[in-house]
Amino acid sequence: MEHAIETEGLAKNFGKTRALDGISLRIRRGAVYGLLGPNGAGKTTTIRVLATLLRPDAGSARVLGHDVVREAALVRQKIGLTGQYASVDEELSGHENLVLVGRLLGMPWRDARERATELLEGFGLGEAAKRQVRTYSGGMRRRIDVAASLVVTPEVLFLDEPTSGLDPHSRNQVWDIVRRIAARGTTVLLTTQYLEEADRLAEGLAVIDHGRLIAQGTSRDLKASVGANALHVRLNDEEQLPKAKAIITRILGDGILPEMDPRSVSVKVANPVEASKVLASLGKDGIRVREFSLGSPSLDDVFFALTGRPAEEQKPEEPASAPPVAPARRGAEK
Repeated sequence: MEHAIETEGLAKNFGKTRALDGISLRIRRGAVYGLLGPNGAGKTTTIRVLATLLRPDAGSARVLGHDVVREAALVRQKIGLTGQYASVDEELSGHENLVLVGRLLGMPWRDARERATELLEGFGLGEAAKRQVRTYSGGMRRRIDVAASLVVTPEVLFLDEPTSGLDPHSRNQVWDIVRRIAARGTTVLLTTQYLEEADRLAEGLAVIDHGRLIAQGTSRDLKASVGANALHVRLNDEEQLPKAKAIITRILGDGILPEMDPRSVSVKVANPVEASKVLASLGKDGIRVREFSLGSPSLDDVFFALTGRPAEEQKPEEPASAPPVAPARRGAEK
């Protein structure tokens, strides 16, 4: 079986809200694959459908060859899911939490204890094993939440915003964990708003907006849609922005990207030498530059290029009043 995950025309509605609108994906076994997009784009809904927590209204989805509607029980036996927020019991210790998960999954006491110890050591939490989870830092909570999904090793692991809200050090620790999971053969599908995260982890990416799949490819493919480099300039005075844009357009042509900051302008740059010309011209014309950077496009840059608008905060894709769903096995209730 070549593909671990296959969807065709996947659709889901919440009342009048079209959360998914014809999502079609093919993800090979053993891959790390990323779903990119702003809040409310449909990423979490896609994960919940694939994890059998939501029924699609149209289209089809198969995980490891099993239909997520007709063979939901078989799918749940083979997957793990870690949601956006840590869902372990804060009053229990790290070790007690993992033993509890193991017992709920039918493991004997000895096996559950041994697996809990193994995971805590592997995730760098051995010294904190006997501490209550409420004393853990955000990064530690995230790691134990991922560990809980691996008490029984899943063939497919869904990670929904695995590093949201974490500091850079904790984020790097989670990235290392994801790499180790994938190296052992587990297929990983993660959602993220960070292009850097997908850039480091995922071999394939899909960009979703308003429930629609608007682009697929590698990180390099998506960056190529914007350009090899992007120049970001922030001014001291927002009243000088129109004049700055006119100068940039004169030098580089029509490559300016939409920007939410009223004092900033971003532009595609094919040759880094052109960036120095832009900065020199801005200074010559009295445009005061507060800061600037030249580098690979950000997620916003890619999103701008694909949609022509910023990746602004949107309303949640699933209303708070959505009916509860039955939990799936191996962490899929997270």
